[in-house]
Amino acid sequence: MRTLSEHECIQLIKKRECFHAEINGGSFIVKIDEYTPLICAAIHNGHRLREELDRLFLLNQDERFYEEDPYTDELISSFPIQIIGNDSRFEYDLNRAKTLSTYFKTAWDKQVWRKPLTPKQRAISHAKHESFYNVLEAIVAVIEKQFGNAIVFDIHSYNYKRIESNTPTFNIGSGQIDVERWGKVICQFERELNKLELPNIDVRAATDEVFQGRGYLISHINAHFDNTLVIPTEVKKVFMDETSGEPYPLVLEELKSGFKNAISETAAFFMRRYTKKVRTQKADILSSNISQEVIDLDKRLFSLCKGVETLNFINPINLAAQRNKFLKRNSYIAPSFNYKQLNLNPYKFREYLYKLPVDDIFDAGIAQMYRHVIDNLASKIDLLTTIGTDDFVYNSLKYYGEPTQADIANARFILHINDSDVTESGVSLNADEAIEYFKHQASEWGLKCKIEKSTKIVAKAMVNNEKALLLINKEASFSEKELHAFAYHELGIHMLTTINAKKHPLKVFSLGLTGNTHTQEGIALYSEYCSGSLTIQRLKSIALRVIAVKYMLEHGDFVKTYHALLNEFSLTKESAFTLTTRVYRGGGFTKDYLYLTGFRDILNIAKEQSIDNLLVGKTGLLDFEVVSEMVERGMLEKPRSLFDTSYKASGDNVLDFVVNSIKS
Repeated sequence: MRTLSEHECIQLIKKRECFHAEINGGSFIVKIDEYTPLICAAIHNGHRLREELDRLFLLNQDERFYEEDPYTDELISSFPIQIIGNDSRFEYDLNRAKTLSTYFKTAWDKQVWRKPLTPKQRAISHAKHESFYNVLEAIVAVIEKQFGNAIVFDIHSYNYKRIESNTPTFNIGSGQIDVERWGKVICQFERELNKLELPNIDVRAATDEVFQGRGYLISHINAHFDNTLVIPTEVKKVFMDETSGEPYPLVLEELKSGFKNAISETAAFFMRRYTKKVRTQKADILSSNISQEVIDLDKRLFSLCKGVETLNFINPINLAAQRNKFLKRNSYIAPSFNYKQLNLNPYKFREYLYKLPVDDIFDAGIAQMYRHVIDNLASKIDLLTTIGTDDFVYNSLKYYGEPTQADIANARFILHINDSDVTESGVSLNADEAIEYFKHQASEWGLKCKIEKSTKIVAKAMVNNEKALLLINKEASFSEKELHAFAYHELGIHMLTTINAKKHPLKVFSLGLTGNTHTQEGIALYSEYCSGSLTIQRLKSIALRVIAVKYMLEHGDFVKTYHALLNEFSLTKESAFTLTTRVYRGGGFTKDYLYLTGFRDILNIAKEQSIDNLLVGKTGLLDFEVVSEMVERGMLEKPRSLFDTSYKASGDNVLDFVVNSIKS
């Protein structure tokens, strides 16, 4: 971070230049990533005392923290304009007028100094106070000139254990606000704060219940500017132990994320009403620049994890030989699969993974997304390191989950549809013919990718994400409609998102966000539905996978599951072997139930909103909101869709009835 004088800082602001800097020997920090009408202040965040005052100070660390507002800088870390106090309010209080900002001897009924401060000592602190407000004035002046109006969120925290009544989590102080003019904005902010959810905490926002907002920051802005709204906000110290100052990281993380949403939504509401930007959304409030901290972490993450692709290790390397052996020997001796060796040290991998500096990312939503990815990758390593062992199925359950009773009921419902009503006929095409079709379709869609035959995959077709390669099972055959469906599934979604991900500066979208398997397979099946190539037979094959996972978890015996599927559903021996292998590879692989649940979930979302932003790469529904926000902010290129993904009925009454009967 740069060190600038007050004058240098103000000159940069007047030129509307973006910068991060400490001012006046570090007394406060200014961060400007983009000029927007939103300014956030955390004036009591600081804990520093200059050396000559520290020697005179009587209170211990806990007593000092108790009256300060630690971590309030983190609550505003997502926003493009921040001004943060670094010095303790015991040295000078930025929320009091300059001449009253230094405590002569006592504060909060406690003696603070061994002896009263001298006029010279107070003058140094008063100069810092004045410097802060000179810089703040410069920021507000530029914003008012550019946008006509500005909004300042003045964020504080308060101790609540000494208050006997049930106090609100958030208190807005309106005592110095022109409520007739700005009242609707205050109501909007209170509504947004009431939407927050915190772990094991009942959230409530109120106005003027504990504090009335009588501080100096709002007084100063009101005295100097006519078109700026300041909202003094007190946050109950539920995110820390107010006595010791120890933070509660899980609460603080959720609070940061919720605060980001509440403030940005309120600022967007303010801009729509009081500036010329009548179509402003919350993404317009936030910076469009990807910070260097995000770029650096993303590079380190990708370098560490780029070869960690589950299907590269989970598919048996002796599949063809074991298939032939199993089918030729009456199918009563389970195959013995061998797997590719894992070429990384899992212990060092986890160590490096959890050392990645996510805390350096200021944007709460983006930081949360990377935390989700890191936790997910740690679980994936547990999965990969146990391939071929008894522990694998446990780690598969941890990573992918297992089918619920609703999932099994949905599968049974689909499988009970009479075959006579849904028979399909057509020419059978082999792997070579399929490759020619896929190459032609890839060319039509402008997808630059490779397409090859393989003897090492269980599925009929599979995209290798790392190599942008579509693999076709050498033994597979396809009907014409099935080929069309696979084109939309494998090329239209899996290959498209592989290629789209490579366009972004952030490689995490190639690695895959948390829940990307569920989301990717759901969109891929949805694409078959959109293209008119989804059939009841295809749905039945997906439903069979759910039952196969259920049987695998119940039986734990390849041969027993194989014969159960063979006999109950009248499958061919080859189909029953392939289905059973899918769920037993590795030692018990539960992934396959996600196809049907993913399709159901994507279908439900597509009925309510566009799903196109999920196509930026290997995304997941858990972080869909932040991904969409990043697209809207211009951080990510708007994803290219190859076809209309908006929901519409297929026109096949039977199919539409079945699809819309799949329950959550």
